Amino acid sequence: MDAQAPITQDVLTIPRKAVEGLPNLVGMTREAMRAALIAAGTPEKQAKMRVGQIWQWIYHWGVRDFALMTNLAKDYRAMLAANFVVAVPEVVTRQLSGDGTRKYLVRIAGGHEVEVVYIPETDRGTLCISSQVGCTLTCSFCHTGTQKLVRNLTSAEIIGQVMVARDDLGEWPVQGAPKDETRLLSNIVLMGMGEPLYNFENVRDAMKIAMDPDGIQLSRRRITLSTSGVVPEIARTAQEIGCQLAISFHATTDEVRDKLVPINKRWPIADLLDALRSYPKVSNSERITFEYVMLDGVNDSDADARRLIKLIDGIPAKINLIPFNEWPGAPYRRSSNNRIRAFADIIYKAGYASPIRTPRGEDIMAACGQLKSATERARKSKAQIAQEAGL
Repeated sequence: MDAQAPITQDVLTIPRKAVEGLPNLVGMTREAMRAALIAAGTPEKQAKMRVGQIWQWIYHWGVRDFALMTNLAKDYRAMLAANFVVAVPEVVTRQLSGDGTRKYLVRIAGGHEVEVVYIPETDRGTLCISSQVGCTLTCSFCHTGTQKLVRNLTSAEIIGQVMVARDDLGEWPVQGAPKDETRLLSNIVLMGMGEPLYNFENVRDAMKIAMDPDGIQLSRRRITLSTSGVVPEIARTAQEIGCQLAISFHATTDEVRDKLVPINKRWPIADLLDALRSYPKVSNSERITFEYVMLDGVNDSDADARRLIKLIDGIPAKINLIPFNEWPGAPYRRSSNNRIRAFADIIYKAGYASPIRTPRGEDIMAACGQLKSATERARKSKAQIAQEAGL
């Protein structure tokens, strides 16, 4: 493990190549879309109404072709087509696991690729989306963390992952058909590639679109943002997004967490817990989820379980225990089932929910910590990436 692993984002890593062509309406906030429409010639008095109409076409009906937006005048549709695009990431591959999990490799601007995972369950369908190409955090148990950060995703590329999954699930409503209240994609978790709070504005704008009542219409309670502990952005998450919060915790001492989650060197456990205790949305109805990957002989002792209970005292919480999902060259082993159950039992007896997550999609490398886009697996050099990004 690299003790010198970077613990803050290098914002100059690889600047994103500007995409030539027309601006994309996907990913714009309502305010940004209004300004863009006015700049393209929409009369100011009509702009708010036009935003409402276009928004519903894109995010409620899933329409990408301006010609099909039939409640807009023909010449206005032509103006839109001349000035804008409605574009989502391209699906490169789609893999289906034996347990029904779907993994998509999607290509974004600059030719980079990220992975998106859809996990069907009896009472919900959860989409695990990415916020960065690669990751800056180098958590030693995580395969994604072995892929260097290339760049942040735009809000269009983040909400676009939700849209391509809805395409694949056939979940856009059909005009004139009876309303269907069942949701195949009912939950979003920002637990894919990257640290969402190092890409705050784009994540916020994309999730505001997902929650908008005139489009995809997901409740904020059905969106969970997972962070490794970017302490300064935690309160901001409650104020500006309002979603559920999950913490990649994984250790009960700073010594161990420094190795597993190097960001801990910047914001140690005590600082992180102080931020969580004052998280504005914390109540028994909206608990913080602590994610804890079970690593054999590293963080899975009875003493660890008891320390964890003491640490989170006073924070309404649930503990998600995650059996380590192994990947080629991983420096750790999964804790035994008996050890995980014993650990869970101690937490449960202390009054906390302690579900043991069933690994999903392992046969297609879609489980937690296994995501790593295929084109980046070859460990491209910075020079190669820069060349491909047109720099």
